This record gives sequence, C-alpha cells and structure tokens, in this order.
Amino acid sequence: MLGAGPVDASALMRIRSLELRARMVVEGFRRGLHRSPYHGFSVEFTEYRQYVPGDDVRFFDWRLYARTDRDYVKKFEDETNLRCHLVVDHSRSMGYGDKAAYAATLAATLAMFLDGQGDAVGLVTFADKVMEHLPARHRPGHLRRLMLMLERAPTGEDTALGPPLEKVAGLVRRRGLLVLVSDLLAPIDELERRLGALAACGHELALFQILDPRELSFTFDEPALFRDLESGRTLFVDPGAVRGGYQRALDQHVAAIGQICRRLGIDHQLLSTEAPLDKALLTFIGGRGRRRRGRR
Repeated sequence: MLGAGPVDASALMRIRSLELRARMVVEGFRRGLHRSPYHGFSVEFTEYRQYVPGDDVRFFDWRLYARTDRDYVKKFEDETNLRCHLVVDHSRSMGYGDKAAYAATLAATLAMFLDGQGDAVGLVTFADKVMEHLPARHRPGHLRRLMLMLERAPTGEDTALGPPLEKVAGLVRRRGLLVLVSDLLAPIDELERRLGALAACGHELALFQILDPRELSFTFDEPALFRDLESGRTLFVDPGAVRGGYQRALDQHVAAIGQICRRLGIDHQLLSTEAPLDKALLTFIGGRGRRRRGRR
C-alpha cells in the first residue's frame, strides 16, 4: 500500500489499527526525510552531515547507511534528548468526519517516530478539561500505552481550551516541545492568553489545526438541519444563504490563529483531513529546522 508517493489519507483512515496507520506514515515520512535537506527531528534538532575522516565514529548512523548507502554522522546541539508532550483534543467536535482518526494518527506518528529516536514522549487528552495524562517517558511498553489512549473515541463536551491548557502548564514542568492537535474551534482571546502563558514557561510550541474539508469550504447544497456535536443544539440552515458569512468568519478565525502563532514564534499548520500526513510532517520539520537555524 506504500508506494513512492505520499500515503493517501482517506485510504489510511480505513485501516482500523492505529499502530499500523502510524507505522505506514512513519515509513513514508522517513523516505521523505532522506530525500530532503532535513534529516532529523528533535527540539535540539539532531542533524546529519557527510562523514569525513577523523569524525567520531560513535556518531556514525549505521541504520541510515544500511538504508541509503550514504555515510552520515549525527550532529547534536547538546546531549539532552527531546521531551515532547502531545496535547490532543478529544472534544465532541473532533468526532466530525475523520478529524478524530486523523488527529490520533498524526499524534501516533509523531510518537512512534520520536520513540524510535530514543526521545521521551507523553500525552495529554482534553475536552473542557484534561481527561488523561501520560508523562513523557522512553521505556518498553510506554509507546503501546500511549497508542491505546489515542485510540479512544472523543467523549468530552465542548472545546474549552483555557482550563485544559492551564492544567497542562502545571502538569508539564520541565521545558520541552508541546504539540497541540485540535480543530481550535474556540475563542481567539482565550487561545492567545493560554499559548502565551505556555511560551512564557519556556516550552516550544507547535499547533496542528485539523478540519474536515466540509468545514473548510462548507460544501453543502440543500437546506437541512445541522446539529452542534458539542451542545446538541439543532438549527435549520440554508447553505446558500450562510456560506459567504461562514467562510469569512472561518478565514478570520484561522488568520487570527496564524497571527498569534507568528507573534509567539509557534509553528502552525492548518490541515484538511485529506492532506497526506507524511508530507504534512515533513513540512513541519522543515519549518522548525529553518526557524532554529535562523535563531543561531
């Protein structure tokens, strides 16, 4: 099922096993990394360069050599491995379309990739409050436990980012990378305040905003009853009458999130659930690599 191109997202979501979905994306992801100028991922951004005589052979990457027949050595900014916490939205709005499965697969892919590098990965799931917390670890059985938590269907209530993100600041005391995976359908002022507080604590932040294609373009044709997944409220809507206003409101919301992230130095990607995950992750890593080099 894995070819030379990116992994098809719609076909991927039909696979029941989250672990298998993640493994397929990781393999495509690694192939993309080896064809790109970005050859590693950690908060210290482990990078690779061509081996030259005299380099410390302890840092020779034999696995990369076996796969690519190219001799690279790792470069480290320091010896501390990455500590990453995935902060995943399990509110009811994530149950629309493939958002929950896509978000879980993205988080599982990152976890599997980082665990394979020897990095510590943790997980926080939330809705209107923190639901589950698995501290960042790198040890046998930890990744499997994290996968089981990600497989649980969204059961929370509304998306209230303020209380859970405030709780995350208390749960994750050691500085590291926090990756927020959510549709971010919450008030902008609340999001800005909480992200600013996390950045002030010294965490590096990345946001993946996940939306269904129908949420992005409102491609509904016939008048119908629409039900709010979080409040349960139903409303009769004529798509033709509201499409323009809806699109403007969504565009303004996404633009405001982008402005907040640029101001705070946060990586932000808006992803349709149709977007290939391996390419999305490669873009993410490339952007973070460029940003870190720009700060040197």
